[in-house]
Amino acid sequence: MSTDKLPNWIQQHRKQYLADPVAAHDWDASVAGGSGLVPTLLLTTIGRHSGEARATPLLYQPSGQGMIVVASKGGAAQHPDWYLNLLANPDCRVQQGRFEYAARARTLDGAERTKYWTWMVNFWPQYTDYQARTDREIPVVVLAFAD
Repeated sequence: MSTDKLPNWIQQHRKQYLADPVAAHDWDASVAGGSGLVPTLLLTTIGRHSGEARATPLLYQPSGQGMIVVASKGGAAQHPDWYLNLLANPDCRVQQGRFEYAARARTLDGAERTKYWTWMVNFWPQYTDYQARTDREIPVVVLAFAD
C-alpha cells in the first residue's frame, strides 16, 4: 500500500492499524481535535488510477446496514481520495480491530442521508464545522457487508 499525501497523523494511524489493529481500533481523537477514544475502522479501496490497494483509517458508527462513515476530508473543497475510489469501484475491504470482511459502499441521499448525518454529527460534532468550510455536501456512506 503506497504512502500518499495524507497528514502525518493519518499515516501514523494507518501504520498502527496494520501493526496492531486491536489497539488502533480505539483511537485517541485528541490528535485531530476531538476528545477521548473513538472507534475507527481501516477501509481498503482500490485506487481508481493506480489499481493499487489504498488503506485509510476512518471514524465509524455501526448501523443495521453496515458501517457508516463520512467523507469529510476536514471540510476540504474536494472529496477524499478514498471516496472517489469507492465511486469508481464500491467493492472494498473493512477491518474493525481484528475482524476483516468484504463490503460494498453506497452513498446515502435524501432522508436516509439526513438521518445518518445527524447520527454522525452527534458522534463527532466537528462534522458540522467541516460542512461549514465547504460548498460540497459531505457524503455519508454505508459500508454494507458483502454477500
